[in-house]
Formats: sequence, structure tokens, C-alpha cells
Amino acid sequence: MSALPRDEAPRVATPLLSVEGLTVEFDGPNGPVRAVDGVSFTIARGEKFALVGESGSGKTVSALAMLRLAGDARVGGQVRLGGRELGALTEQQMRGVRGKEIAMIFQEPMTALNPLYTIGDQIGETLVLHEGMSRSAARARAIELLELTGIPEPGRRVDSYPHELSGGQRQRAMIAMALACSPSLLVADEPTTALDVTIQRQIVELLDDLQRRLGMSVLLITHDLPLVRRFADRVGVMRRGHLLEVAPTAQLFDAPQDPYTRALIDSRPRRSVEPLPPATPELLRGEGVGCRFWFRSGWFSKKPFDAVKGVDLSVRRGETVGIVGESGSGKTTLGMTLLRLSSGTPSGTVSFDGERLDGRSQSALRPLRRRMQVVFQDPYNSLSPRMTIEQIVGEGVALHRPELDARARREAIVAMLGEVGLDASALSRYPHEFSGGQRQRIAIARAAILQPALMLLDEPTSALDVSVQQQVLELLAGLQRKYGLSYLFITHDLAVIRAMAHRVIVMKDGQVVEAGETLALFEAPRAEYTRTLLAAVSH
Repeated sequence: MSALPRDEAPRVATPLLSVEGLTVEFDGPNGPVRAVDGVSFTIARGEKFALVGESGSGKTVSALAMLRLAGDARVGGQVRLGGRELGALTEQQMRGVRGKEIAMIFQEPMTALNPLYTIGDQIGETLVLHEGMSRSAARARAIELLELTGIPEPGRRVDSYPHELSGGQRQRAMIAMALACSPSLLVADEPTTALDVTIQRQIVELLDDLQRRLGMSVLLITHDLPLVRRFADRVGVMRRGHLLEVAPTAQLFDAPQDPYTRALIDSRPRRSVEPLPPATPELLRGEGVGCRFWFRSGWFSKKPFDAVKGVDLSVRRGETVGIVGESGSGKTTLGMTLLRLSSGTPSGTVSFDGERLDGRSQSALRPLRRRMQVVFQDPYNSLSPRMTIEQIVGEGVALHRPELDARARREAIVAMLGEVGLDASALSRYPHEFSGGQRQRIAIARAAILQPALMLLDEPTSALDVSVQQQVLELLAGLQRKYGLSYLFITHDLAVIRAMAHRVIVMKDGQVVEAGETLALFEAPRAEYTRTLLAAVSH
């Protein structure tokens, strides 16, 4: 095994956190699995340190092991906080450390927050437990913390339940909870992964501001390299349980020493768009497209909500049209309405390959479904866990190509899996046996095997690591070139749209704010909202 990377932290008498030779081992079906292997690093007081790497690299497990929250894992090595060995503490003593001295912000606040308790109760619980505050004093402090983290109307929101807050507000509430006892070290585990670009920027600026004002240290765990570049003082790069490289942020990005670090940095989406001939025919056209939902507003009345309002768009054969905007902008609803898959009430006219879709019944639309396919954001939820990969990929073939016998169907499935970079060994396996990137390849194979003319891609790379994201984008670009596919690409990731789309539509509150050729729109946006989105990415 290669030598451990040298930790280039500023040398101080006693770093706030010192991790030496950390190992974490789990019992697997085929024997012990070492998830973290000999990791060593330090974090100085007031320093912002980032651990980066792909999913499964051991980043989060290392943090959980430091806090002795790694479940049944066997943990070795030493973890010192201010010179005190945490491994020597009793569980009761560790409870005094967690939350008070080291606090953690988890990746998905909707999962981490208790849905049965108000935000104020959950923040107050920490203050009552660690600070001995009364309930009334804890509530007053919770309001102060919500105000500190920028939640509007903190006096009212303190009594809100997690589901009543937006994604960004829930993340702010998690930060408020973590700051309740003024910890010396804040561990932020993928704090911006599921957020829109503008909310991401707000959360990063908030963490940066709080770190300076409170003087605490921050351990940021992420695979978002642009975030690391903006935020961290130093970076450690992990892969397969090993810490490959530790360096000051600017040095690591300008002159990475390890080939894996260099590959990560180079994994940013690269533009792969071939210009279309001027006379390329139109495949899909929507005019005045809208979608209305009805919500109960009383015992006997309902209130309308227009999720999409009067949108015009067109997609040519072999073209990628990007639809961007924040959560709630109507992106996905627009895509589903165009394909007549939305549960809302549609309006406007939609033509696909010269045939009108609006006004048709679902049974009348069924013959066209083969030529209009969807790849969803989360393949783990969109792929049936009870079906093998052969059944998943072949399900549409059995329905839309009944002339194929079992042998011909299997040959088509194997050939399609080969197209997306998988082999015949995948046929009998189940979705949970694959990585996130492999599952997304399976979802693409399921859609592409029917040789559709149009694919709706709904955030197909948002949950993937940067290197896997680039692989999936290259796969999609290759399939488009080979089969002349048209894509409706829905995402909030502007870097992905810049790499993939011929034209882009910017949406806000169900309406089109701006539309145009991708590079021209990125270089000279006309709408203030578009400029705000682009500024959030470049910040």
C-alpha cells in the first residue's frame, strides 16, 4: 500500500481535530469489508476542511466513525478533539460531545428531521439536553437561531413542522439546530446536494458567514468540486476508503498530485453538441401549453393552481432542448403535460410527429408511447426492486413488440445493455446490486431499447457523482448521434445544460422567462432571473 498523504495543515500546538490511522470495517456477505483504511488528517481551529470523493469513497463513514455513530462497524485508530481521545470516552460522555462540541448537518433534512415535532421543539431539545435551559428559554433561543440562519418570520416558523418548510428552509433549520450549542466543529455532510443553484449559493454563503462570525471549524463532506473550491481552506481526496491527497485548496486544484484527483477535476461536463442542419424537421410542438391542479380549500370547495401557464416550445429531430429553473418552476410538469402523463388538467395544443396529442384518450395515445420515453431522476425508485434487469429492460419490448419471441427479445436486451456499457451478466441481477450510475444506465436502456424518437430526461444526472455524471452524459450524447434521438432535458444544473442542449428554456412560476440558443443565452442573458441563476453557478 502506498504511503499515507502528508497533511499540509498549518502546524499548531494542538489542532482542534486530529484523526490518525482511522479504520472502519463492516461484516459483509463474503467477509469483512474495510470501508475506511488508515485515514489521517487534522483540522485547525477556525479552519474549513473538505473531504471529497465519489459515493462509496468513505467520506461520510469517516465522519460517523469519528462521532462513534457507525453502528456495528469495527473502528480503529485515534480521534482527538482538542487533545482528548474520543475513543476513550464512555457512551454517556460521547453524548455530551455530540451536538455540543461536534455538531452534524445531514444530507437530507427531510429524513433527518422528525416529522412529528415542530422545528422549535427539535432545536429546543438540544438546548434543554446540553445547556439545561427551560422550555421557554429554549424556544426563545430557537427563534434567535432561526433568525440567525435567515429563515423569514422566525417567530412563526418556530412552530412549523418540517413538511411546511421549503427544502432550503429545512436545511437552514438543520443548521440552526447544529449551531444551538455553539459547537467548535461543524460537520456538514453534502449540505447542498438536493438544492437548487440559487439556494445552494445561499446555504454556502450562510455557512461561510457563520463560520467567520462564530470562529468554528467546519468539516465539509461533498462530491461538489465547485463548492469545495469556493468554500474550503484545505481539501482531502478520498477513494475506496483511502485518503489519496491532502493540500491547500488552490494548490490542489491548480496542481493535483494524484491521477484520481486530476480525473475528478477534469470530470466537469464537456459540451458535446453537434449543430443541426437548418432544414431539420420538427418533431414536437406545444402551443399555449398549460396544466392546472385543484386543491381542496374547504369542506365543499376547491381552489385552482396553474403549475404551467401558456408555454410555447418546439423540438426538432435530433435536437436537445433544455428546460431549466428552480424547484417548483414547472419544469417537470411541463414535460409530463407535453407527453400527456401529468395528473393535472392540460390545456393548449401538442403535436408529435404531425399528430395531435391533445384531446386523445389514454388508450388512443398508447400506440405512440413507444416513440415517447421517459428517464426519471432517481433510478432506484423508478426501477422495480422485484424485477430482474432482463425483466425491467424487456418489459416495454414485450408490450410494444409482441412479434419478437423470447430468444429474439433476450438478444435485443443484451444488445441494448451493451450499448449502455453493461454486459449479459446483468440480466439475472436486481437493481439494488448496482451502483447509482449503473442503475441510471439501466433506466436509459429501458427507454432506448424501444428506439423512441423523443426521450424526456428528468434530472437524469442530479444524484450522480461528477465522474459518473460525465459518463452518463457521454452515453446520452452517443445514443443521440447514433439513433437521431430528440431530448427534452429537464434539470436545475446549468453546467449540464450548457454541455448538452442546442436550445434552452428558462422557467419560473410556471412560465417561460427566457428562451434561446444555449451558448448565446448563457453569454448574454436578457432576463434578470436568468442572470441570477448563472451568477449562482459562477459564484
